[in-house]
Amino acid sequence: MQSEKRPAAIVTGASRGIGRGIAIELSRTHDVLATYRGRVDAAESLRAETGAAILQSDISSSADRAALIEHARARFEKLDLLVNNAGMPVRERLDLLDATGESFDELISTNLKGPHFLTQLAARWMLEKDAGRIVFITSISAYAASLNRAEYCISKAGLSMSASLWAQRLAPRGIKVFEIRPGIIRTDMISAVEKSYDEKIAGGLLPQRRMGEAVDVANAVRAIADGLLDYSAGQVLNVDGGFHMRGL
Repeated sequence: MQSEKRPAAIVTGASRGIGRGIAIELSRTHDVLATYRGRVDAAESLRAETGAAILQSDISSSADRAALIEHARARFEKLDLLVNNAGMPVRERLDLLDATGESFDELISTNLKGPHFLTQLAARWMLEKDAGRIVFITSISAYAASLNRAEYCISKAGLSMSASLWAQRLAPRGIKVFEIRPGIIRTDMISAVEKSYDEKIAGGLLPQRRMGEAVDVANAVRAIADGLLDYSAGQVLNVDGGFHMRGL
């Protein structure tokens, strides 16, 4: 069972990248249940490093989502924090004219439908105590169009609206919902185009002339987890080196 002194957190997609950074940070203060989909070795490494519990879970599966919450209920007396981080990039970057319905369905199911309905299950649990915090990890792609990965952009734009909807629905009951929009973060998800991004950043793409790291996103989650933003329900945190700013 959960320690009385340590709050409970679920972090989805936590074996690598941003999710791993978040799980490492939260494990300092929380009992963390970290999900992963395919990389057992990476998940086991996270468990060894942090002591977090791990669970294989495909967020796009309704059965897996239900099993995740059931597993968490058996482990924790209550749920203090859900971090909706699990997501995937397009398998192949294709022009808008060539993108396929199969890719669209996969991205929407994993990046949007999965976290939206996992939040529904978690929210029902949190409402038993009228307390808790929920974080959606979206992307600058929620508003910045990339014509060679349209389905990713659409999924993240939808997830941004999901965060807003849940924030409005749950705030009156004491549950705070936030959206974090990472920018260009150094993870294996962008490894194929990392050099191109480095060149663009050096050329002025970002006001802060560096690529983000997973710890930058984890620090934003830390502020939420510690209650520092509890009077800012529905807030969008741009962790993007200033990309969201506009100038002439």
